This record gives sequence, C-alpha cells and structure tokens, in this order.
Amino acid sequence: MSRGVSRITLQDVAREAGVSLATADRVLNGRAGVRGVTAERVRDAVARLGYRPNLAAARLARGETYRFCFVLPVGTNVFMRLLAEQVSNTASWLAANNAYIDTLRVDVFAPETLASALEGLVGHYDGIAVVALDHPRVRAAIDDLTSAGVAVVTLVSDVPSSHRLHYVGIDNIAAGRTAATLLGRFAGGRRGTVGLIVGTPALRDHAERQFGFTQVLAGEYPALKVLPVEESLDEDERTEAIVARMLRDAPDLVGLYNAGAGNRGIAAAISAANRADDLIFIGHDLTDDTRRFLLRGVMDAVINQDAGHQSRSAARVLLAHCAGEPLLNEQERIRIDIFVRDNLP
Repeated sequence: MSRGVSRITLQDVAREAGVSLATADRVLNGRAGVRGVTAERVRDAVARLGYRPNLAAARLARGETYRFCFVLPVGTNVFMRLLAEQVSNTASWLAANNAYIDTLRVDVFAPETLASALEGLVGHYDGIAVVALDHPRVRAAIDDLTSAGVAVVTLVSDVPSSHRLHYVGIDNIAAGRTAATLLGRFAGGRRGTVGLIVGTPALRDHAERQFGFTQVLAGEYPALKVLPVEESLDEDERTEAIVARMLRDAPDLVGLYNAGAGNRGIAAAISAANRADDLIFIGHDLTDDTRRFLLRGVMDAVINQDAGHQSRSAARVLLAHCAGEPLLNEQERIRIDIFVRDNLP
C-alpha cells in the first residue's frame, strides 16, 4: 500500500533519489552545486512520490519572520468592527506561519491623517493592508511604501492608480449595479424618486457603487429618478437626518440605496415615518443590525462581502509575496452575496 501524500518528507525524496538530504534540499530550492543528472533524479523522485513541500515549516527552518500592519478605520462602522475581529482571528493563524499582525486604527476619511499614518510605517513592516481613500496624498504614501520595499494591499476600498500589490474586495461597480437591479425589480413598475447615500465619494468602493447603481437605474428603470447624492460619513445620526429629510421633501420616494454604513439611522427614520411597508431599502453588509432589519421588514435586501474571507485573503497575499510562494488567484476572489429575509444564514 502506498503512503499518503501528507506523510511524504524530504528525507523520503532523498532516499528515493539516492542522494543526501542536503542535495535534495538544494535541488528543490533551486540552488547551484548539483550535477544535472543528480538534479533530474531528485525531480523524478518528487514526481513519483507526490512530494509537496511544507512551506510554513521551511520558513520556520530558515528563521524567516514577517510583520504586517492592517490599517483600519476608526468610528462606529459595524462592518469595519467585524473586519477588525476577523483580522484578530487571522493573526492567530498567521502566527503559526511565523508572521505577525499589528492593527492601526485611523480616520480614513481624512486623507492627510491616513497618509501620515502610512508614511510612519516605512521601515517597520514587511507588508501593509489598508482600507484606503483614493486621494493623491494617500496614493503617494502607498507608492512611497512600495518604493521602500513594503508590500501594500488595499482592502475593501481600492486605490487602483497606486503601486499597490493587490486589491482585496468585491467588485463594487457590480455591487452597485446589483443594488439597482434589486430595487428596480422590487419597485414593480412604480414611478417616483430614489434616495442614494454614500459615506463619501472619496472612498473608491462608495464611488464605484454609486456609479454602478445610477448606470443601471438610468438605463433600465427610467421611471425611477435618483435624487442628489447625500454624504453621510458612515454615521448613523447623519443617515437618520438625511432620510428623515428625504421622506419629508420627496413624497414620491420609492426606495433608498445606502452604499456605505449608517443603516441603523436609516432604519430608525423609516420606522419613525411608518414607511417600512412601502419603501424599498437596499444596503450593504450582513450584521446583527441588518439581519434584524431584514427580519422586521424594514430592509428588503443586503449586499454582503465576507469580512473573514477578506482578512484571510489580505494576509495570504502579503505572506505569499514576502515569502516568494505561489498564490491561487481564484481563492482570493471576493464574491458578492445577496441576502433577503428568506435566505438568512
């Protein structure tokens, strides 16, 4: 009976190839000093035995350690709190791989503050994951980090014109288009106005959601007219005041799309106006709050992104880059989930 692949070691490969352990290690790590015919024997043994190197063990054996920093927003954004919890969980997994995570909380709505925080990380970390603002100062700070040899991954919100290594997050244009399709279909041919709220258009994810939403609504649901975009800074008090004003000033309001946070404020305003039965409300991120709003019929659909997947993906991307290891790109694609009351997990 053949041995399971998981039990095959480098010693088994060396024995099968008739070489020393040091020679087998040289071949597998591409180091010079091994004759071609000998290297070929080692590679044949690897293929026959189905050997797969334990990359984490190899890093530990070489004494390689990496330190990463996750730069996350301050504030009351519920999704960002979930993301911070998942980063903490990811740190436990990463420690077993000889890599460590620090978390820095910053006001990402303030470009100067965020840029200064990023500039202060040069020379202290091997990699950075940042919920980024698409602003010239922030782009310059990211580029300075990459020039200094620090890998930078943008998380949730991208800065595509920067020299960042990778973006970890959903396709936000597609998310906005999805929100418009849901709202348009739920409207069932009604005519009227639609409210659109973003945290700030300076966050790329919010701006892209806005673009996708207005594109579909204008092209496919011309009976629904989008009101001027409102900016909430992801604060519940602001969203409540914005929606209360919309409900007062736009009697033909058919629905609302919130591209950012602040869903508690919106739900409070809808409930206070007794509009839950006829007003369509589409928002983002499945949390304890949005789950409750769906169950109570205040909210109609939630477009979700998995905070745990994003945290783990950012860590995997940084670790693979720093260690020179392969990355499975398909594993790092963050999908869009749609939840209504009937399919809540």
